[in-house]
Amino acid sequence: MDFTQNQRLAQMNDRTLIIGVDVAKHKHVARVVDDRGRDLAKRLVFANTMPGFSELLSWVRDLSEEHDRPDIVIGMEPTGHYWLNLAYHLKARGIHTVVVNPMKVKRFKEMDDDSPTKNDTKDAKVIAQIVRDGRFHEPTLPEDVYAELREGMKVYDIMQEDLSSIKAQMQNALDRYFPEFLQVFKDWTGKAALHLLEKGFLPEDIRQASEEALLAEVKTAAKRAVGIKRIQALKQAAETSVGLTVGLRMAREEFRYLIDQYKRIEERL
Repeated sequence: MDFTQNQRLAQMNDRTLIIGVDVAKHKHVARVVDDRGRDLAKRLVFANTMPGFSELLSWVRDLSEEHDRPDIVIGMEPTGHYWLNLAYHLKARGIHTVVVNPMKVKRFKEMDDDSPTKNDTKDAKVIAQIVRDGRFHEPTLPEDVYAELREGMKVYDIMQEDLSSIKAQMQNALDRYFPEFLQVFKDWTGKAALHLLEKGFLPEDIRQASEEALLAEVKTAAKRAVGIKRIQALKQAAETSVGLTVGLRMAREEFRYLIDQYKRIEERL
Protein backbone atom coordinates (compact mmCIF):
# COMPACT_ATOMS: atom_id res chain seq x y z
CA MET A 1 0.00 0.00 0.00
CA ASP A 2 1.57 3.31 -1.07
CA PHE A 3 1.52 6.66 0.70
CA THR A 4 -1.08 8.10 -1.64
CA GLN A 5 -3.44 5.20 -1.00
CA ASN A 6 -2.95 5.67 2.74
CA GLN A 7 -3.98 9.29 2.34
CA ARG A 8 -7.09 8.28 0.41
CA LEU A 9 -7.90 5.57 2.92
CA ALA A 10 -7.67 8.13 5.71
CA GLN A 11 -10.56 9.99 4.08
CA MET A 12 -12.81 7.00 4.78
CA ASN A 13 -14.10 7.37 8.34
CA ASP A 14 -17.30 7.46 10.36
CA ARG A 15 -18.24 10.75 8.68
CA THR A 16 -17.98 9.37 5.14
CA LEU A 17 -20.83 8.23 2.91
CA ILE A 18 -19.50 6.13 0.03
CA ILE A 19 -21.52 5.67 -3.15
CA GLY A 20 -20.60 3.48 -6.09
CA VAL A 21 -22.33 4.14 -9.41
CA ASP A 22 -22.42 1.74 -12.33
CA VAL A 23 -23.02 3.93 -15.38
CA ALA A 24 -24.79 2.97 -18.60
CA LYS A 25 -26.37 4.69 -21.59
CA HIS A 26 -29.91 5.12 -20.27
CA LYS A 27 -29.92 4.16 -16.58
CA HIS A 28 -27.35 4.11 -13.78
CA VAL A 29 -27.31 2.04 -10.60
CA ALA A 30 -26.05 3.39 -7.25
CA ARG A 31 -25.11 1.51 -4.08
CA VAL A 32 -24.14 3.10 -0.78
CA VAL A 33 -21.86 1.78 2.00
CA ASP A 34 -20.18 3.13 5.11
CA ASP A 35 -16.47 3.12 5.95
CA ARG A 36 -16.75 -0.51 7.09
CA GLY A 37 -18.34 -1.65 3.83
CA ARG A 38 -21.84 -2.15 5.24
CA ASP A 39 -24.83 -1.45 3.00
CA LEU A 40 -26.79 1.56 4.19
CA ALA A 41 -29.72 1.37 1.78
CA LYS A 42 -31.20 -0.54 -1.12
CA ARG A 43 -29.85 0.25 -4.55
CA LEU A 44 -31.06 3.27 -6.50
CA VAL A 45 -31.74 3.01 -10.22
CA PHE A 46 -31.86 6.45 -11.83
CA ALA A 47 -32.09 7.74 -15.38
CA ASN A 48 -29.28 9.39 -17.30
CA THR A 49 -31.30 12.62 -17.35
CA MET A 50 -31.49 15.81 -15.31
CA PRO A 51 -34.44 14.47 -13.24
CA GLY A 52 -32.44 11.27 -12.72
CA PHE A 53 -29.40 13.19 -11.50
CA SER A 54 -31.63 15.19 -9.16
CA GLU A 55 -33.06 11.93 -7.83
CA LEU A 56 -29.54 10.68 -7.08
CA LEU A 57 -28.58 13.87 -5.25
CA SER A 58 -31.77 13.85 -3.16
CA TRP A 59 -31.17 10.19 -2.28
CA VAL A 60 -27.56 10.86 -1.33
CA ARG A 61 -28.34 13.94 0.76
CA ASP A 62 -31.15 12.18 2.62
CA LEU A 63 -28.81 9.28 3.46
CA SER A 64 -26.06 11.69 4.46
CA GLU A 65 -28.39 13.39 6.93
CA GLU A 66 -29.98 10.15 8.16
CA HIS A 67 -26.64 8.51 8.98
CA ASP A 68 -24.84 11.70 10.03
CA ARG A 69 -22.20 11.25 7.34
CA PRO A 70 -21.64 14.68 5.77
CA ASP A 71 -18.55 13.72 3.75
CA ILE A 72 -19.90 12.31 0.49
CA VAL A 73 -17.73 10.43 -2.02
CA ILE A 74 -19.19 9.12 -5.27
CA GLY A 75 -17.13 6.72 -7.36
CA MET A 76 -17.58 5.33 -10.87
CA GLU A 77 -15.67 3.64 -13.67
CA PRO A 78 -14.37 6.02 -16.38
CA THR A 79 -15.30 3.63 -19.18
CA GLY A 80 -16.72 4.88 -22.45
CA HIS A 81 -18.19 8.38 -22.27
CA TYR A 82 -21.44 7.90 -20.37
CA TRP A 83 -19.82 8.74 -17.02
CA LEU A 84 -18.77 12.25 -18.06
CA ASN A 85 -22.21 13.88 -17.91
CA LEU A 86 -22.81 12.65 -14.37
CA ALA A 87 -19.27 13.46 -13.24
CA TYR A 88 -19.47 17.06 -14.47
CA HIS A 89 -22.94 17.44 -12.92
CA LEU A 90 -21.66 16.27 -9.53
CA LYS A 91 -18.50 18.38 -9.76
CA ALA A 92 -20.56 21.51 -10.46
CA ARG A 93 -22.52 20.84 -7.26
CA GLY A 94 -19.46 20.34 -5.08
CA ILE A 95 -19.79 16.57 -4.70
CA HIS A 96 -16.46 14.76 -4.31
CA THR A 97 -16.36 12.52 -7.38
CA VAL A 98 -13.69 9.87 -7.96
CA VAL A 99 -12.96 7.13 -10.49
CA VAL A 100 -11.79 3.54 -10.11
CA ASN A 101 -9.78 1.37 -12.46
CA PRO A 102 -12.09 -0.95 -14.47
CA MET A 103 -9.51 -3.74 -14.18
CA LYS A 104 -9.69 -3.50 -10.40
CA VAL A 105 -13.47 -3.85 -10.59
CA LYS A 106 -13.11 -6.97 -12.72
CA ARG A 107 -10.49 -8.54 -10.43
CA PHE A 108 -12.49 -7.69 -7.31
CA LYS A 109 -15.56 -9.44 -8.74
CA GLU A 110 -13.53 -12.51 -9.63
CA MET A 111 -12.11 -12.72 -6.10
CA ASP A 112 -15.47 -12.02 -4.50
CA ASP A 113 -17.58 -14.65 -6.28
CA ASP A 114 -15.29 -16.13 -8.94
CA SER A 115 -17.29 -14.43 -11.68
CA PRO A 116 -16.41 -11.35 -13.76
CA THR A 117 -19.90 -11.35 -15.31
CA LYS A 118 -21.47 -7.93 -15.79
CA ASN A 119 -24.14 -7.14 -13.20
CA ASP A 120 -25.17 -3.53 -12.62
CA THR A 121 -26.10 -3.96 -8.95
CA LYS A 122 -23.01 -6.00 -8.14
CA ASP A 123 -20.74 -3.64 -10.06
CA ALA A 124 -22.02 -0.60 -8.17
CA LYS A 125 -21.34 -2.34 -4.85
CA VAL A 126 -17.85 -3.37 -5.98
CA ILE A 127 -17.07 0.20 -7.03
CA ALA A 128 -18.16 1.45 -3.60
CA GLN A 129 -15.96 -1.16 -1.89
CA ILE A 130 -12.94 -0.20 -3.98
CA VAL A 131 -13.46 3.46 -3.10
CA ARG A 132 -13.72 2.47 0.57
CA ASP A 133 -10.33 0.75 0.26
CA GLY A 134 -8.78 3.97 -1.02
CA ARG A 135 -8.12 2.56 -4.48
CA PHE A 136 -9.47 5.49 -6.44
CA HIS A 137 -8.22 8.48 -8.39
CA GLU A 138 -9.34 12.04 -8.88
CA PRO A 139 -10.73 12.38 -12.43
CA THR A 140 -9.46 14.95 -14.90
CA LEU A 141 -12.47 17.09 -15.75
CA PRO A 142 -11.12 20.11 -17.64
CA GLU A 143 -13.11 23.31 -17.99
CA ASP A 144 -12.92 26.54 -20.00
CA VAL A 145 -9.97 26.67 -22.42
CA TYR A 146 -8.71 23.26 -21.31
CA ALA A 147 -12.05 21.67 -22.18
CA GLU A 148 -11.92 23.40 -25.56
CA LEU A 149 -8.42 22.02 -26.15
CA ARG A 150 -9.54 18.51 -25.25
CA GLU A 151 -12.49 18.66 -27.62
CA GLY A 152 -10.29 20.22 -30.29
CA MET A 153 -7.92 17.27 -30.07
CA LYS A 154 -10.86 14.89 -30.43
CA VAL A 155 -12.03 16.69 -33.56
CA TYR A 156 -8.48 16.59 -34.95
CA ASP A 157 -8.25 12.84 -34.30
CA ILE A 158 -11.62 12.28 -36.00
CA MET A 159 -10.52 14.22 -39.07
CA GLN A 160 -7.24 12.31 -39.23
CA GLU A 161 -9.15 9.02 -39.08
CA ASP A 162 -11.51 10.22 -41.81
CA LEU A 163 -8.56 11.33 -43.92
CA SER A 164 -6.90 7.92 -43.58
CA SER A 165 -10.17 6.26 -44.56
CA ILE A 166 -10.55 8.47 -47.65
CA LYS A 167 -6.98 7.75 -48.73
CA ALA A 168 -7.60 4.01 -48.40
CA GLN A 169 -10.83 4.30 -50.42
CA MET A 170 -9.04 6.29 -53.12
CA GLN A 171 -6.34 3.65 -53.35
CA ASN A 172 -9.07 1.03 -53.67
CA ALA A 173 -10.79 2.98 -56.45
CA LEU A 174 -7.53 3.48 -58.35
CA ASP A 175 -6.69 -0.21 -58.03
CA ARG A 176 -10.02 -1.02 -59.65
CA TYR A 177 -10.26 1.60 -62.40
CA PHE A 178 -6.73 2.80 -63.15
CA PRO A 179 -4.08 0.73 -61.33
CA GLU A 180 -1.31 2.18 -63.51
CA PHE A 181 -2.09 5.78 -62.51
CA LEU A 182 0.35 5.85 -59.60
CA GLN A 183 3.14 4.62 -61.86
CA VAL A 184 2.89 7.98 -63.61
CA PHE A 185 1.98 10.15 -60.62
CA LYS A 186 3.64 9.06 -57.39
CA ASP A 187 0.97 10.69 -55.27
CA TRP A 188 -2.68 11.17 -56.23
CA THR A 189 -2.89 14.17 -53.88
CA GLY A 190 -0.57 16.24 -56.09
CA LYS A 191 -2.22 19.13 -57.95
CA ALA A 192 -2.02 17.59 -61.43
CA ALA A 193 -3.12 14.10 -60.38
CA LEU A 194 -5.91 15.42 -58.20
CA HIS A 195 -7.19 17.65 -61.00
CA LEU A 196 -7.32 14.83 -63.55
CA LEU A 197 -9.15 12.47 -61.20
CA GLU A 198 -11.57 15.18 -60.10
CA LYS A 199 -12.36 15.92 -63.75
CA GLY A 200 -13.16 12.25 -64.28
CA PHE A 201 -10.22 11.25 -66.48
CA LEU A 202 -10.17 7.46 -66.56
CA PRO A 203 -8.17 5.38 -69.08
CA GLU A 204 -10.79 5.60 -71.84
CA ASP A 205 -10.94 9.41 -71.51
CA ILE A 206 -7.17 9.71 -71.60
CA ARG A 207 -6.93 7.47 -74.66
CA GLN A 208 -9.42 9.65 -76.51
CA ALA A 209 -7.78 12.97 -75.58
CA SER A 210 -4.77 14.40 -77.41
CA GLU A 211 -1.49 15.04 -75.64
CA GLU A 212 -1.97 18.77 -76.16
CA ALA A 213 -5.46 18.72 -74.67
CA LEU A 214 -4.28 16.74 -71.62
CA LEU A 215 -1.31 19.04 -71.09
CA ALA A 216 -3.54 22.10 -71.29
CA GLU A 217 -5.98 20.51 -68.83
CA VAL A 218 -3.25 19.69 -66.34
CA LYS A 219 -1.67 23.14 -66.57
CA THR A 220 -4.88 24.74 -65.35
CA ALA A 221 -4.09 23.15 -61.99
CA ALA A 222 -0.29 22.75 -61.99
CA LYS A 223 1.53 25.11 -64.32
CA ARG A 224 5.08 23.87 -63.65
CA ALA A 225 4.86 20.32 -62.35
CA VAL A 226 3.90 18.40 -65.49
CA GLY A 227 5.59 18.31 -68.90
CA ILE A 228 4.87 16.54 -72.16
CA LYS A 229 6.87 13.46 -71.12
CA ARG A 230 4.57 12.91 -68.13
CA ILE A 231 1.55 13.27 -70.40
CA GLN A 232 3.02 10.74 -72.83
CA ALA A 233 3.63 8.32 -69.97
CA LEU A 234 0.03 8.82 -68.84
CA LYS A 235 -1.24 8.10 -72.35
CA GLN A 236 0.85 4.93 -72.50
CA ALA A 237 -0.46 3.81 -69.10
CA ALA A 238 -4.03 4.38 -70.28
CA GLU A 239 -3.44 2.43 -73.50
CA THR A 240 -2.27 -0.66 -71.59
CA SER A 241 -4.47 -0.28 -68.50
CA VAL A 242 -6.13 -3.34 -67.01
CA GLY A 243 -8.63 -1.14 -65.14
CA LEU A 244 -12.29 -1.99 -65.11
CA THR A 245 -14.33 -0.73 -68.04
CA VAL A 246 -17.76 -1.13 -66.44
CA GLY A 247 -19.58 1.26 -64.11
CA LEU A 248 -17.46 4.18 -65.28
CA ARG A 249 -20.06 6.91 -64.80
CA MET A 250 -20.48 6.12 -61.12
CA ALA A 251 -16.74 5.48 -60.79
CA ARG A 252 -16.16 9.10 -61.80
CA GLU A 253 -18.69 10.18 -59.18
CA GLU A 254 -16.85 8.07 -56.61
CA PHE A 255 -13.57 9.83 -57.39
CA ARG A 256 -15.20 13.26 -57.27
CA TYR A 257 -16.89 12.52 -53.97
CA LEU A 258 -13.71 11.21 -52.33
CA ILE A 259 -11.67 14.16 -53.60
CA ASP A 260 -14.30 16.60 -52.35
CA GLN A 261 -14.17 15.01 -48.89
CA TYR A 262 -10.37 15.00 -48.98
CA LYS A 263 -10.25 18.72 -49.80
CA ARG A 264 -12.78 19.62 -47.11
CA ILE A 265 -10.75 17.88 -44.43
CA GLU A 266 -7.42 19.25 -45.67
CA GLU A 267 -8.83 22.78 -45.53
CA ARG A 268 -9.79 22.34 -41.87
CA LEU A 269 -6.61 20.68 -40.67
